[in-house]
Amino acid sequence: MAYLTVEQLESLNFKRLGKGVKVSEKASIYDAEKIELGDFCRIDDFCVISGKVKFGNYCHVTPMCLIAGGEPGIEISDFCTFAYGVRIFSQSDDYSGNSMVNSLIPKKFKRELFSKVVIHRQVIVGAGATIFPGVVVSEGCAIGAMSLVTKTTEPWSVYVGTPAQRIKSRSKKILELEKQFLSDVNHDPI
Repeated sequence: MAYLTVEQLESLNFKRLGKGVKVSEKASIYDAEKIELGDFCRIDDFCVISGKVKFGNYCHVTPMCLIAGGEPGIEISDFCTFAYGVRIFSQSDDYSGNSMVNSLIPKKFKRELFSKVVIHRQVIVGAGATIFPGVVVSEGCAIGAMSLVTKTTEPWSVYVGTPAQRIKSRSKKILELEKQFLSDVNHDPI
């Protein structure tokens, strides 16, 4: 995988560009001036990142993800991972038939939902999962592959299904590992 150089990243004029950031040459970045990338973030091939999006440190967006912050925004805390094909939306059309839909229609003919998405630290979202506008994914959650998250989650829980349902608690051992990782002098990612 080929990544943009530091000079190429700087030329995109991100709102914030942390140290050690890697963005694939094959990723699509829209509205970079609204995007904040924390230290050691990595965005892989064929991802689309657009609108108001704020990443914490050590976030990994694997290939083919879509993170559409729009105007309400998406806030992603430290140590979050999005597996292949994850989709996160902060806005959506009204599917009821009471308004027109799609980006080509003027706003006066549409009724859209706009609501910020917040993803707290140490969250992993499985391949193909989708997170809807207004959702808060609480600290330490694991979202199973192909799940549809329509409601806020409980911390340190595992969610699966369509719509996503809590099935069990998730171990907090990862917090001990995080402390060890951060105290290691050589903790820059490979």
